[in-house]
Amino acid sequence: MSFAWLAEKALDVNLLVTHAYWWSSLLMLPLGFAGLRWLTVRYAAQARGSGIPQVIAAMDMPSRSDQQRLLVSLPQALWKIVLTVSGLAIGASIGREGPSVQVGAAVMLAWGVWLHEKTRANSNLRFGFRTDALIAAGAAGGIAAAFNTPLAGVVFAIEELGRGSVVRFDRLVMAGVLTAGFLTLALLGNNSYFRVDHTFLALSTDWWGVLLAGVVNGVLGGLFARLLLRGAPGLVPAGWRHYTQQHPIVVAAACGLLAALLGLVAHGSTYGTGYAQASSLLNGRESGSDLFGIAKLASTVLAYVAGLPGGIFTPSLAIGAGIGEHLSALLPGHFSPGMQALLCMAGFLAAATQAPITATVITMEMTRSQDLTLLLLAVTVVASFVSRQFCPRPFYHSAARNFRREAVTLVRASQETRLDRHG
Repeated sequence: MSFAWLAEKALDVNLLVTHAYWWSSLLMLPLGFAGLRWLTVRYAAQARGSGIPQVIAAMDMPSRSDQQRLLVSLPQALWKIVLTVSGLAIGASIGREGPSVQVGAAVMLAWGVWLHEKTRANSNLRFGFRTDALIAAGAAGGIAAAFNTPLAGVVFAIEELGRGSVVRFDRLVMAGVLTAGFLTLALLGNNSYFRVDHTFLALSTDWWGVLLAGVVNGVLGGLFARLLLRGAPGLVPAGWRHYTQQHPIVVAAACGLLAALLGLVAHGSTYGTGYAQASSLLNGRESGSDLFGIAKLASTVLAYVAGLPGGIFTPSLAIGAGIGEHLSALLPGHFSPGMQALLCMAGFLAAATQAPITATVITMEMTRSQDLTLLLLAVTVVASFVSRQFCPRPFYHSAARNFRREAVTLVRASQETRLDRHG
């Protein structure tokens, strides 16, 4: 809850500054991207990006190993909070939901280790635990708390965390999700993540909108995931790739400048998570820019390849809503703008993550649109299938392989250094 409050305050600060000084983003984003990238490289290398790939990689590591502690640790979690909030304050197109997963997993794992150490000497109170269950419980609880969607937390744990590893969903995992959900409900009330002022009505013509949203978002979401995985070296000519690897701070500053220019062209709509624009589109209003959907996609890619800590969940939902606005503008009168925004939100999230059930449940719960479950499931399945033609492996699991290799290399180098010192 504290993380969410800080993130909201950071967004308010950015909105205040950018409205008062239109040119401020030209300073904040290049300098901020470079500064945050330097801090990440120097102090929190495992905190970069979403946080979900780190959790998936940690679950595939041996229990209580150095590699696991490297990927999911309290110091990394604290840095994740500070750096993500700072990124939102300068206007980076990132979200806090992915970071909430890594933070939740780190807190749960640290609690389990502490409790195990405290009770180890007492046979009557001995607390045995499996680290994969603790990590899964904390991660799923992070999703449940971030979106106020307890059911989505369970589905996320099953579909995403259980895809690449054997996870036994015992009482600990369920307790973590339900506890996070109940605490969120107690503190924030039974409110949907997005406030929708009207009821969505499913009509027979909406099935054409489902097919259109599924195909278009599948293509764009697949390309989006592929761009994220390629990173900065994959977005520049071959002769520049070595330079981007050797000068990450300069690359981050360049990404920040491009993000600032995009924000100015899109009237500031691309700064931050995109929550306000997505909420407006769901209610049939405009986003504030005719270029919002495509500009938001490009801004999110720039923030990710710059190596900033921050998630892609909420930006993906905002991108999808913006794509829905584009489709409604191209085919006026054919589809309800609010309905098309909802379908495209689910479709783009499913295409970006290739997790159609999670995308369906999250979108359904955060908008309280249970009556449209069949439509949402249809669009996410189509979008996920089309996305695979452009990005064959799911984004989070492909990124997790990179973190897994990096953790193994770092731990091995650390062990060799210790051996040399004591040699």
